[in-house]
Amino acid sequence: MNLLKTGLLAMAFICLVTSCQKDEGVAPEEINYSIDLNLAQETDWVMAEEILDLINAHRRSIGLSDIKKDQQYASAYAVDHTQYMIDIEQINHDNFGIRSQALKQRGAQVVGENVAYGYETAASVVSAWLNSESHRTIIEGNYTHSGFGVMQSDKGRYYFTQLFYRK
Repeated sequence: MNLLKTGLLAMAFICLVTSCQKDEGVAPEEINYSIDLNLAQETDWVMAEEILDLINAHRRSIGLSDIKKDQQYASAYAVDHTQYMIDIEQINHDNFGIRSQALKQRGAQVVGENVAYGYETAASVVSAWLNSESHRTIIEGNYTHSGFGVMQSDKGRYYFTQLFYRK
């Protein structure tokens, strides 16, 4: 999927890329939203915890409340999307509407998403997101929970999907 055609913002830092998506204007689709919760266990939880710590430190620095970790549905959907991006070797927000609707069926009111690839540390990906207005807007949004799909491809490159939602 061509990111320019979809109007999504992508930033490149020496072959390192990030992107974000909000669910505003996403049309609901009639689809089976079930997912294998065991997928959530496939994320790199050490790095995911570091990302969440850095994001929460930033949120606290501007007077926002911490985001809680979701190790179930949001992370299962995030891992599923990260695996997809690894398979096609491209970051994107393909099928974001499905992830958003699935979380809304489980009580989410609003959903956002940041994706990236190529960063080697939690600090580097969070820094890139915070230095991008659209990604920072997601991080600083009115969200209460977050799920993670942080995985390394066979080529050793990290791919990231972070889903944010408010209950």
